[in-house]
Amino acid sequence: MEKRRKSKTNLTPAEIEKFKAQLLAKRSEILDNVTHMEDETLRKERSDLSNMPIHLADAGTDTFELENTLGLVGSERKILQEIDDALERIENNTFGICEGGTEHPIPKARLKAIPWARYCVKCAGLSEKGLLAREEPSGKSDYGQISEEQDDDFDNIADEQNNS
Repeated sequence: MEKRRKSKTNLTPAEIEKFKAQLLAKRSEILDNVTHMEDETLRKERSDLSNMPIHLADAGTDTFELENTLGLVGSERKILQEIDDALERIENNTFGICEGGTEHPIPKARLKAIPWARYCVKCAGLSEKGLLAREEPSGKSDYGQISEEQDDDFDNIADEQNNS
């Protein structure tokens, strides 16, 4: 089985372990960033309550900053999902194999740039254009998609801040 994996992905077991370590490190980094952004946003919102009354322009700026932060957190969570999917592909011996229907190996250079890549360059381009034959209606790119549960988490954070 190991020989088949190597020939299909063109990756050695040592290279796969190296990618796994990179994915785990990136996952930890993103989790730290997301936690920090969420904590800072909540802390800022709570401290702003003591400064009442506030100017309408300040409220608009605060709302913009909150929405911007939530957008960044959402993007980071999408990448986290892609990383988790890549780690699952490592466990399933399918890491480095294009999911675009070709089952061709994903080039090492692409994996070095985006270790969570699920498509070869050609299929990634087709996916971005919505032309990938195996693409589901919800669509997944190399940057993932957000789950309804994660989306609800963001709504809850916004509601918490608006009700504080």
